[in-house]
Amino acid sequence: MRPALLIVGHGTKSADGVAQFTELVEGAAKAAPYADVEGGFLELAPPPIQDAVVRLVEQGHRTVDVVPLVLVGAGHSKGDIPAALAREQLRHPGLVFRYGRPLGPHPLLLDDLADRLAAVVPQDQWADTAVVLVGRGATDPDANSEVAKTARLLLEGRGIGTVETAFISLAKPSVPEGLDRARRLGYSRVVVLPYFLFAGVLPDRITAQTQEWAAQHPDVEVLQAGLIGPSERLARLVVERWGEVEGGDLRMNCDTCAYRTVLPGFEDKLGAPQTPHDHPDDPAHPHGHGHGHDHGHSH
Repeated sequence: MRPALLIVGHGTKSADGVAQFTELVEGAAKAAPYADVEGGFLELAPPPIQDAVVRLVEQGHRTVDVVPLVLVGAGHSKGDIPAALAREQLRHPGLVFRYGRPLGPHPLLLDDLADRLAAVVPQDQWADTAVVLVGRGATDPDANSEVAKTARLLLEGRGIGTVETAFISLAKPSVPEGLDRARRLGYSRVVVLPYFLFAGVLPDRITAQTQEWAAQHPDVEVLQAGLIGPSERLARLVVERWGEVEGGDLRMNCDTCAYRTVLPGFEDKLGAPQTPHDHPDDPAHPHGHGHGHDHGHSH
């Protein structure tokens, strides 16, 4: 029996975000015919990872390949999801998980980002346009650097005036600070481009902060591009990451992971224990977070 694919999302309180995740899981299943594909959330929304694993076990699977539906490697992909999978192994003795790497940066994601930009500004006007690529932000410097890398990769070869990096949570520069920088560089047209997969609280916050800044700076044309969404490219990328797991070609870069390497200002992360989230739809444990640290955000 071919190992099953389990796609793990973080979870969101947004009904639109949940629907988009479901659409992505269905798209990945279509891109991987003759395979069993399930999706589950780490927290905040059903179905929890537990339910997805139960469905696969009931179908006879003893090996499950897992692709974390995250754009960068931060606390969720490095600690929370692996801890949740370890808990499922206790529930299902003998079950084997093989874990994939985060999605980005990847040419398919860059193509989707370029499409979102083209939807609000014609390509022949890109040279006179500044883009502010807004990532989620993390207390993990490795994750934040991946957003900056994505911004540079988006800039290279596409004829965009500039691509600045900003974050909506936990890291600097903020969205207003990113917009300020673009204005100081002399651009009168700025596109805020969220580096987010699906709808949720944080993308809504990007919109609110963008609109507030635009109202205060009427001399600048401020546009906001759409989210990546459950695109065909994203489904293909998920299946590609699964193929890496099946082929044993994972190529993860742990050189700048704060959990493995001492980084200035983040010494307390080195070797820190990881415990799983408590999921509101998992009856085996109480509601709330059980990972021992405060993310300082909602989704």
